[in-house]
Amino acid sequence: MDPLSDVIALLRPHTAISKPITGRGRWGVRYAAHDAPGFTIILKGECWIALEGQAAVRFRKGDFLLLPATPAFTLSSHPGIACDLREPVDAPVRHGDPAGEADFESLGGTFRIEQANAPLLLALLPRVIHIPATEGRTGRLTRMIDLIMEECAGEEPGREMILQRMLEVLLVEALRWRGLAADDARAGLLNGLRDPALARVLRTLHADVRAGWTVAGLAKVAGLSRSAFAARFAEGLGCGPIEYLARWRMALAKDALIQGAKTLDRIADEIGYESASAFSTAFRKRLGCSPGRFARNGGAAIWTDGN
Repeated sequence: MDPLSDVIALLRPHTAISKPITGRGRWGVRYAAHDAPGFTIILKGECWIALEGQAAVRFRKGDFLLLPATPAFTLSSHPGIACDLREPVDAPVRHGDPAGEADFESLGGTFRIEQANAPLLLALLPRVIHIPATEGRTGRLTRMIDLIMEECAGEEPGREMILQRMLEVLLVEALRWRGLAADDARAGLLNGLRDPALARVLRTLHADVRAGWTVAGLAKVAGLSRSAFAARFAEGLGCGPIEYLARWRMALAKDALIQGAKTLDRIADEIGYESASAFSTAFRKRLGCSPGRFARNGGAAIWTDGN
C-alpha cells in the first residue's frame, strides 16, 4: 500500500474553486486564514507572498505554491507594500491599476477537504510546498490546473468525481516533489517516507492495519534494533509506531463512520479490534464521544485527540 495515497484519499479533496488573478502597477492585498488548501501558479511577471509570521518570498513566472492548510497571508507586487484586507471570491480578480494590460498573471484556487480527519492528516504533511519553475516540474502542474479550471467552468455529468480525482492528483504530484526535503524537514509522513527503513514499515502498517503489530515486530521489518527503530520512527514521524498505528486506525474508523455504509462490527474487524465494544471504548477514549454519536453529528467529536 502507498501511505501517501491513503492519506490523500481520506482528505477527499472536492468542490474546487479556481480563477485567474491579474495585477498591474503597485498593489497589495491580504487574506485571513481559512481551513482549506490553497494553490497558485504564476503565469506572468512576479509577486511577493508573505505567510503570517514569515518574511515575504518572491515568486516568478512558472513557480507553484501549495498550502495544505492556508494561513493568513499577503500577496503584493513589491515587498513592504501596505495590503488591503480582501475576502476570497470565486470570480476572476484584478489588483492594482484596472486599466491596461496586466503585468502579473496567475491561476489561484482552493478546495475543501474532509474535516473529520483534517487535523490528523494535515499534521503529516508539509506546511508549505513551493516548487520553483527551475525544477522543471511545474509544467505538469499547470496542465492539471488548466484541466481543473475547465471542469469547474462546466456542468458535465460526473463533475464532482472528476474534480476530486484531479485534486488528488494535484496534491500527490506536489507532495512527491523531492525538493521538499530541503524546504520542510519537520517530522511527518513525507519525512518518514524518505527514510527507506521507515518507508518499509509505513507501507507494511498501511497494508495490514488489522495485524497486532509490536515495536519489536516492526523493528524487524525496518532491519533495526528495537531501540534504534523506536527512536528513528519518533524522530521521523513525531510519534511512536504504535501511536501512529492507533491514529491511523481511528482515521479509517472516522472515515467509515461518516460514509455510513458499515456496521460497528465490520469497522472494528477491518481496523484490528477484537469486537465492536473494544473499538467503541478506544474510540470514546480518543474522541470524547461514541462512534454512533460521532456519525450522527456528521463527523463532529466532543474533543479531538490532539493530532
